[in-house]
Amino acid sequence: MRKMFSILCAACIVQFAGNAAQAQCTARDVLQKRLTLKTRLVETPQQPIKSDRDLATWKTITLGTFADPLRLRSKLNDMGCSVGGQAAEILARPTFILGSRKTDVELVLVSPIQLGFTSDVVTLTDVYARARQLGFELAAAEVGPQLRMQYLDQPIGEFLIIGMEPIKSWSGEPIILNVANGGAGLILIGQDGRAEAEIPATSRFVLARSQQSATSTELTEVTGRP
Repeated sequence: MRKMFSILCAACIVQFAGNAAQAQCTARDVLQKRLTLKTRLVETPQQPIKSDRDLATWKTITLGTFADPLRLRSKLNDMGCSVGGQAAEILARPTFILGSRKTDVELVLVSPIQLGFTSDVVTLTDVYARARQLGFELAAAEVGPQLRMQYLDQPIGEFLIIGMEPIKSWSGEPIILNVANGGAGLILIGQDGRAEAEIPATSRFVLARSQQSATSTELTEVTGRP
């Protein structure tokens, strides 16, 4: 009996260790990673830009690594990444589409102020229109959960709006995604995606760099000419 109890205890310890090894999104995991990498919340310069080429690529992530949304959601759970109610609805909707093959996507961070807005708040549709005018592209919906899994050293207090086409919830509300660290661990949440939704001008959006712009940037780096 005592031997059996010892075996069960050992099994529990192994299982706990395995789960702990997989979890990467809890507050303790993030704190340890931030202490190791010494990451901090970086303030985005607020000078207006003239085109997408005025911003450096912030992060490159890989899309198309999951066969279906169910496996993607399972991976989020395994990593201990929280998913808010609205975000969970979006990931379960038929209109949430995953890439069919692995693709690297260059992302940039930009605020409405950098896009040239001077008011305290701006509508989502105006942000998108101005972003496209400057050469940015909206991010695929898959960027939200993929960024959540690939951005594990996100500083506390950072909330990044995914500039994406809204996806309607089961009740018909248009929702966009937000990758956040509010202090209790890493989370993927949903927020108002209506065209008239008001966004603080200091908010930061995650947008995609167009393939044409990325190619142009690479040529500039190689040749030294724009």
